[in-house]
Amino acid sequence: MSFIVIIPARYESTRLPGKPLKDIAGTTMIQRVWQQACKSSASRVVIATDDQRIQQVASAFGAEVCMTRGDHVSGTDRLQEVAQSLQLNDEQLVVNVQGDEPLIPPAVIDQVADNLEAHAIAGVSTLSEPINDIVAFNDPNVVKVVANSAGMANYFSRASIPWPRVDVQDESGAISFERYPKRHIGIYAYRVSQLNAFVGWPVAPTEQAESLEQLRFLWNGVAIHVADAVEKVPGGIDTEKDLEAISALFE
Repeated sequence: MSFIVIIPARYESTRLPGKPLKDIAGTTMIQRVWQQACKSSASRVVIATDDQRIQQVASAFGAEVCMTRGDHVSGTDRLQEVAQSLQLNDEQLVVNVQGDEPLIPPAVIDQVADNLEAHAIAGVSTLSEPINDIVAFNDPNVVKVVANSAGMANYFSRASIPWPRVDVQDESGAISFERYPKRHIGIYAYRVSQLNAFVGWPVAPTEQAESLEQLRFLWNGVAIHVADAVEKVPGGIDTEKDLEAISALFE
């Protein structure tokens, strides 16, 4: 089954206002993300925005743009509006690629879509990678995920999970227990039917506590498939320092 990539792009950002239009070595961030998505196997790549400035820039470099409302409380809500606007059928697969990841590997975009197609019991799929140092393990900004033997998520948390009852740190500061904990990577594939269901559910207690919208799916019994990414996924751009570092790489 073919899949569609949707790239949410908001102009407002607390730490980096106007983030999608920031220049990275002569090209805007949103164009670089779009270019990476276009290298995937997606049949269609759509930029979703509520800002005319982003719409104008994206249209100028040839992207398909879908304008959305400005009052969405989550990226998932924005995706559902796009799916509705495009009249996508319930079984269509949609991949959410964050608009601040100009180095997102096309292979992981394909991977998350393929994983969802291959697991009929899942309504959502996502990716992870091992955490091998204690600082990241204890950092609440690093979201952890625990999955079962079938690759379905048990829980996502900002807490250090699973917590081992033995010493987790060797002299170098590396985690020493045998099975590394997993960091959640924020790329998702959805069946449109699950996006439609999501917007009708109230905020889940766990979602509110952790500020993690994917927990709404688990709260309502939707299986989320998790697998380690086939390629290293560089972090997104959240601050001016991140922007400078990425720009230096491109230059």
